[in-house]
Amino acid sequence: MFTGIIEELGEVTAVERSADAARLTVRGPLVVSDARHGDSISVSGVCLTVVGSDAGTFTADVMAETLAMSTLDDVAPGRRVNLERAAQVGDRLGGHIVQGHIDGTATVLSVNDGSAWRVVRFTLDPEHAPLVARKGSIAVDGVSLTVSDVGGGLDDGWFEVSLIPETLTATTLGDRVPGDRVNIETDILARHVERMLALEPALTERSAS
Repeated sequence: MFTGIIEELGEVTAVERSADAARLTVRGPLVVSDARHGDSISVSGVCLTVVGSDAGTFTADVMAETLAMSTLDDVAPGRRVNLERAAQVGDRLGGHIVQGHIDGTATVLSVNDGSAWRVVRFTLDPEHAPLVARKGSIAVDGVSLTVSDVGGGLDDGWFEVSLIPETLTATTLGDRVPGDRVNIETDILARHVERMLALEPALTERSAS
Protein backbone atom coordinates (compact mmCIF):
# COMPACT_ATOMS: atom_id res chain seq x y z
CA MET A 1 0.00 0.00 0.00
CA PHE A 2 1.12 3.55 -0.76
CA THR A 3 -0.05 7.02 0.21
CA GLY A 4 0.50 8.90 -3.05
CA ILE A 5 3.05 11.23 -1.45
CA ILE A 6 6.04 11.11 -3.79
CA GLU A 7 9.40 10.65 -2.08
CA GLU A 8 11.75 11.10 -5.00
CA LEU A 9 12.02 11.88 -8.69
CA GLY A 10 13.80 8.97 -10.30
CA GLU A 11 14.97 8.10 -13.80
CA VAL A 12 14.72 4.96 -15.88
CA THR A 13 18.28 4.02 -16.83
CA ALA A 14 17.76 0.75 -18.72
CA VAL A 15 14.96 -1.26 -20.31
CA GLU A 16 15.31 -4.91 -21.33
CA ARG A 17 12.34 -6.16 -23.37
CA SER A 18 11.14 -9.68 -24.07
CA ALA A 19 8.11 -10.92 -25.98
CA ASP A 20 5.60 -10.18 -23.23
CA ALA A 21 7.49 -8.45 -20.42
CA ALA A 22 10.17 -5.92 -19.62
CA ARG A 23 12.84 -5.45 -16.95
CA LEU A 24 13.41 -1.88 -15.81
CA THR A 25 16.38 -0.39 -14.02
CA VAL A 26 15.51 2.80 -12.19
CA ARG A 27 17.77 5.30 -10.45
CA GLY A 28 16.42 6.38 -7.06
CA PRO A 29 19.01 6.60 -4.28
CA LEU A 30 16.48 7.45 -1.58
CA VAL A 31 13.98 4.68 -2.25
CA VAL A 32 16.70 2.03 -2.58
CA SER A 33 18.54 3.15 0.56
CA ASP A 34 16.72 0.46 2.54
CA ALA A 35 15.30 -1.64 -0.30
CA ARG A 36 15.42 -5.41 -0.09
CA HIS A 37 14.62 -8.11 -2.61
CA GLY A 38 10.84 -8.43 -2.82
CA ASP A 39 10.04 -4.92 -1.58
CA SER A 40 7.39 -2.87 -3.38
CA ILE A 41 8.14 0.51 -4.95
CA SER A 42 5.61 2.65 -6.82
CA VAL A 43 6.97 3.82 -10.17
CA SER A 44 4.72 6.60 -11.46
CA GLY A 45 1.83 4.86 -9.77
CA VAL A 46 2.66 1.29 -10.80
CA CYS A 47 3.49 -1.08 -7.94
CA LEU A 48 6.67 -2.96 -8.90
CA THR A 49 8.63 -5.58 -6.99
CA VAL A 50 12.36 -5.10 -6.44
CA VAL A 51 14.33 -8.03 -7.88
CA GLY A 52 17.74 -6.42 -7.49
CA SER A 53 19.35 -3.22 -6.21
CA ASP A 54 22.64 -1.48 -5.63
CA ALA A 55 23.68 1.82 -4.05
CA GLY A 56 21.64 3.96 -6.41
CA THR A 57 19.37 1.84 -8.61
CA PHE A 58 16.84 -0.97 -8.45
CA THR A 59 15.59 -3.45 -11.00
CA ALA A 60 11.99 -4.66 -11.42
CA ASP A 61 10.11 -6.89 -13.83
CA VAL A 62 6.97 -5.62 -15.59
CA MET A 63 4.51 -8.19 -16.90
CA ALA A 64 2.38 -7.95 -20.04
CA GLU A 65 -0.81 -6.94 -18.17
CA THR A 66 0.96 -4.02 -16.50
CA LEU A 67 2.52 -2.90 -19.77
CA ALA A 68 -0.90 -2.95 -21.44
CA MET A 69 -2.60 -0.99 -18.66
CA SER A 70 -0.01 1.73 -18.04
CA THR A 71 2.36 4.21 -19.64
CA LEU A 72 5.20 1.76 -19.06
CA ASP A 73 4.31 0.23 -22.43
CA ASP A 74 6.61 2.72 -24.17
CA VAL A 75 9.04 3.49 -21.36
CA ALA A 76 12.61 4.22 -22.43
CA PRO A 77 15.88 5.15 -20.71
CA GLY A 78 15.91 8.78 -19.62
CA ARG A 79 12.25 8.99 -18.59
CA ARG A 80 11.70 10.67 -15.24
CA VAL A 81 9.37 8.80 -12.88
CA ASN A 82 7.70 9.41 -9.51
CA LEU A 83 8.94 7.06 -6.80
CA GLU A 84 7.43 6.05 -3.46
CA ARG A 85 8.25 3.20 -1.10
CA ALA A 86 5.44 1.13 0.38
CA ALA A 87 3.91 2.65 3.50
CA GLN A 88 4.96 1.29 6.88
CA VAL A 89 2.55 0.48 9.70
CA GLY A 90 2.33 3.60 11.86
CA ASP A 91 3.17 6.05 9.04
CA ARG A 92 1.09 9.20 8.66
CA LEU A 93 -1.36 8.77 5.77
CA GLY A 94 -0.73 12.12 4.15
CA GLY A 95 -2.47 11.30 0.88
CA HIS A 96 -5.01 8.49 0.49
CA ILE A 97 -4.90 4.71 0.21
CA VAL A 98 -3.15 3.91 -3.07
CA GLN A 99 -2.58 0.31 -4.11
CA GLY A 100 -0.38 0.81 -7.14
CA HIS A 101 -2.91 -1.18 -9.21
CA ILE A 102 -3.41 1.02 -12.26
CA ASP A 103 -6.93 1.29 -13.72
CA GLY A 104 -5.60 2.58 -17.03
CA THR A 105 -4.34 5.78 -18.58
CA ALA A 106 -5.69 9.26 -19.21
CA THR A 107 -4.55 11.98 -21.61
CA VAL A 108 -3.83 15.60 -20.72
CA LEU A 109 -6.42 17.82 -22.42
CA SER A 110 -5.33 21.25 -21.18
CA VAL A 111 -2.97 23.00 -18.77
CA ASN A 112 -3.92 26.38 -17.31
CA ASP A 113 -1.79 28.38 -14.89
CA GLY A 114 -3.30 30.43 -12.09
CA SER A 115 -1.58 32.88 -9.77
CA ALA A 116 -0.24 30.14 -7.47
CA TRP A 117 -1.46 26.88 -8.95
CA ARG A 118 -1.94 24.98 -12.20
CA VAL A 119 -5.18 23.37 -13.32
CA VAL A 120 -4.74 20.28 -15.48
CA ARG A 121 -7.64 18.61 -17.28
CA PHE A 122 -7.53 14.93 -18.25
CA THR A 123 -9.69 12.62 -20.32
CA LEU A 124 -11.91 10.18 -18.45
CA ASP A 125 -12.79 6.88 -20.12
CA PRO A 126 -16.37 5.54 -19.82
CA GLU A 127 -15.08 2.67 -17.66
CA HIS A 128 -13.59 5.07 -15.11
CA ALA A 129 -16.13 7.91 -15.21
CA PRO A 130 -18.47 6.46 -12.53
CA LEU A 131 -15.52 6.12 -10.14
CA VAL A 132 -14.36 9.75 -10.20
CA ALA A 133 -16.21 12.44 -8.25
CA ARG A 134 -15.58 16.10 -7.47
CA LYS A 135 -13.64 16.41 -4.20
CA GLY A 136 -12.86 12.71 -4.37
CA SER A 137 -9.36 11.22 -4.47
CA ILE A 138 -7.42 9.99 -7.48
CA ALA A 139 -3.81 9.00 -8.07
CA VAL A 140 -2.21 10.41 -11.23
CA ASP A 141 1.20 8.90 -12.01
CA GLY A 142 1.21 7.79 -8.37
CA VAL A 143 0.51 11.27 -6.96
CA SER A 144 -2.39 11.51 -4.50
CA LEU A 145 -4.65 14.33 -5.71
CA THR A 146 -8.09 15.75 -5.04
CA VAL A 147 -10.42 16.00 -8.03
CA SER A 148 -11.22 19.71 -8.31
CA ASP A 149 -13.83 19.30 -11.04
CA VAL A 150 -15.39 16.64 -13.24
CA GLY A 151 -17.65 16.91 -16.26
CA GLY A 152 -18.90 15.52 -19.52
CA GLY A 153 -20.73 12.27 -20.05
CA LEU A 154 -19.64 8.69 -20.46
CA ASP A 155 -18.25 9.30 -23.95
CA ASP A 156 -16.68 12.74 -23.40
CA GLY A 157 -15.85 12.70 -19.70
CA TRP A 158 -13.03 14.68 -18.12
CA PHE A 159 -11.64 15.53 -14.70
CA GLU A 160 -9.42 18.30 -13.39
CA VAL A 161 -6.87 18.60 -10.62
CA SER A 162 -5.33 21.76 -9.18
CA LEU A 163 -1.60 21.48 -8.57
CA ILE A 164 0.30 23.57 -6.04
CA PRO A 165 3.92 24.65 -6.72
CA GLU A 166 5.29 21.89 -4.45
CA THR A 167 3.58 19.20 -6.52
CA LEU A 168 4.78 20.79 -9.76
CA THR A 169 8.41 20.76 -8.66
CA ALA A 170 8.49 17.52 -6.63
CA THR A 171 6.78 15.28 -9.22
CA THR A 172 6.70 14.73 -12.96
CA LEU A 173 3.29 16.43 -13.18
CA GLY A 174 5.03 19.77 -13.62
CA ASP A 175 6.28 18.53 -17.01
CA ARG A 176 2.94 17.37 -18.38
CA VAL A 177 1.59 19.05 -21.53
CA PRO A 178 -1.53 18.42 -23.65
CA GLY A 179 -1.33 15.05 -25.37
CA ASP A 180 0.76 13.39 -22.64
CA ARG A 181 -0.51 10.13 -21.16
CA VAL A 182 -0.57 9.46 -17.42
CA ASN A 183 -1.40 6.48 -15.22
CA ILE A 184 -4.53 6.77 -13.13
CA GLU A 185 -5.78 4.80 -10.14
CA THR A 186 -9.29 5.53 -8.94
CA ASP A 187 -10.26 5.43 -5.28
CA ILE A 188 -10.47 1.90 -3.86
CA LEU A 189 -13.70 2.71 -2.00
CA ALA A 190 -15.37 3.78 -5.24
CA ARG A 191 -14.32 0.53 -6.88
CA HIS A 192 -15.86 -1.55 -4.08
CA VAL A 193 -19.10 0.43 -4.19
CA GLU A 194 -19.32 -0.08 -7.96
CA ARG A 195 -18.87 -3.83 -7.51
CA MET A 196 -21.51 -4.01 -4.78
CA LEU A 197 -24.02 -2.10 -6.92
CA ALA A 198 -23.34 -4.39 -9.87
CA LEU A 199 -24.06 -7.47 -7.74
CA GLU A 200 -27.03 -6.03 -5.85
CA PRO A 201 -29.78 -7.26 -8.24
CA ALA A 202 -28.45 -10.82 -8.16
CA LEU A 203 -28.07 -10.77 -4.37
CA THR A 204 -31.58 -9.38 -3.92
CA GLU A 205 -33.03 -12.07 -6.19
CA ARG A 206 -31.17 -14.82 -4.33
CA SER A 207 -32.30 -13.66 -0.90
CA ALA A 208 -35.93 -13.43 -2.11
CA SER A 209 -35.95 -16.97 -3.49
